[in-house]
Amino acid sequence: MLKIFKFSLKYKWFMVIALLCMLTELTVELLQPFFISKVIDDGIVAGEIDVVWIYLGVMLGLSLVSFAAGIINSYFASFVATNFSYDLRTALFKRIQSFTLTTLSKFPTSSLITRLTQDVLQTEMLLYMSLRIVLRAPLLVVGSLVMSFIVNPTLGFYLSVLTPFLLIFLYIVAKKGAGIFLRVQKRLDKLNRFIQQNLEAVRLIKANDRASFENNKFFSVARNLKNDTVGGLRLMESILPVLLIIMNTGLLLVIWASSDLLQTGNVQIGEVVAVINYGLRMQGGFSMFAFIIIAYSRSKASSERMNAVLDAPIVDNNNDIINKEAKAGSVKFENVSFKYPGTTRYVLKDISFEVAENEKLVIMGGTGSGKSTLISLIPRMYDVVEGRVLVNGIDVKEWNEEDLRQTIGYVPQSAILFSGSIYENLLWGDEEALHTDIVSSTEKAQIHENIKAFDHEYKTIVGQRGVTLSGGQKQRLSIARALVRRPSILILDDSTSALDIKTESALWSALDGEEATRIVITQKIVTAKTADRVILLDDGRISAIGSHDELIEESELYRRINASQHEGGHLDD
Repeated sequence: MLKIFKFSLKYKWFMVIALLCMLTELTVELLQPFFISKVIDDGIVAGEIDVVWIYLGVMLGLSLVSFAAGIINSYFASFVATNFSYDLRTALFKRIQSFTLTTLSKFPTSSLITRLTQDVLQTEMLLYMSLRIVLRAPLLVVGSLVMSFIVNPTLGFYLSVLTPFLLIFLYIVAKKGAGIFLRVQKRLDKLNRFIQQNLEAVRLIKANDRASFENNKFFSVARNLKNDTVGGLRLMESILPVLLIIMNTGLLLVIWASSDLLQTGNVQIGEVVAVINYGLRMQGGFSMFAFIIIAYSRSKASSERMNAVLDAPIVDNNNDIINKEAKAGSVKFENVSFKYPGTTRYVLKDISFEVAENEKLVIMGGTGSGKSTLISLIPRMYDVVEGRVLVNGIDVKEWNEEDLRQTIGYVPQSAILFSGSIYENLLWGDEEALHTDIVSSTEKAQIHENIKAFDHEYKTIVGQRGVTLSGGQKQRLSIARALVRRPSILILDDSTSALDIKTESALWSALDGEEATRIVITQKIVTAKTADRVILLDDGRISAIGSHDELIEESELYRRINASQHEGGHLDD
């Protein structure tokens, strides 16, 4: 938890002010019973009315001070907690953005969302409560106990005799509660993951009439969360009754002892009233412990989960300045082998080839041949296990991550658009792009005329994940977005699969005039014919490499692919 709450240290002076105000409130509260005893013993019993008025005036003045301190404390506690949660959430999000794909695969998306929202909220609440009541409650208990000894040591002893039992009980409950609420957070992750998957597949669920099946699965997941939450709350709810039994027993001991002490004159009525008052304040302090333990247990579980994000490995970003202009657009693989972390099977084995500046390279192969994995090594989504990948003659591990990826325009196999307008999605490629650059990119991507046909043209809202657009429109917008970056290396991962032959032909003609190296994954022979060279992958190895005509002559596998597509089939990817 210490690592998480270090984010609050930049607001330490505001925290000091809040704590000083809290201590002021606490001091006033602890002095009140003492003054009440003086009013009774030195004023009312002694018949000194002036003393009564003096102490009442002092108590009124202190109450006003306590009121002002409470307002100031609440303001600064809220200020610190809100800014702390903002800084923590920002740090977590930045960390996630720096994850390698290997690291990212270890955290379900729903879990990361929970950590950025619910877990941050839990720690924010604990920080706020720490400045308001978390520290106040134990200090109130200890302070009341100390003041009861000051007022009358004998009565103070009777009041404190059962306190060790309370502390042991609270320790056991807190330890058990931490485990329960960690399990609750994991259950919440699982519920969020289920909801996310269900909403993403809503069309498939409706088309197959699986709503009842999904409802039953949801009820099971939600029931587990409910049961764990109820179990944790029941444990916490048991705190107050036990506290009341023990504290009331302590108060009965004080009253019982007072009856004998009053008769012998070893205690005054005001002292009895004051000690009982302190006992009631201790009871109030202990009663807050149930709420504090719940907050602490949840915050501890949340802190551990956020620490896992902050401690997760990220890309080793070399901050040296790289000359991106040297050999702009060249890519070289030197004896590259790769397997995914935690697996033993090599996806790529001894891959070597070179792509010259402005060359068009097509990569083909069947399902599981390693095509997408191969191109993911260029922007360093993963690190190679053996060999080297060089961009512009420099090992990608030596590049500054930002510089490397600014050099590359990457269009994934699944076209992804963000909620907002078409223009905003295109600007995502380069926030500083001019309108003329945007239009030029859409014209090259063969989507400009489609956009002009929309009612609101470039201001048209595409909807979440581009749901309002066709597959081909989403693919062309994704290509246009990559072109806006003006990359020296353009990578297309089967990004034209939804385009008709005429549109795709126009696209390649437009891209031929682009000063960029083009690396294209495709399953279409018609696209391979337009490439300078074609790499044919088979089971993670290069089966053949050369132009279309050369492969027709040299590769039996390539001839079979060509023949199947001329007969109306296609390569299964």
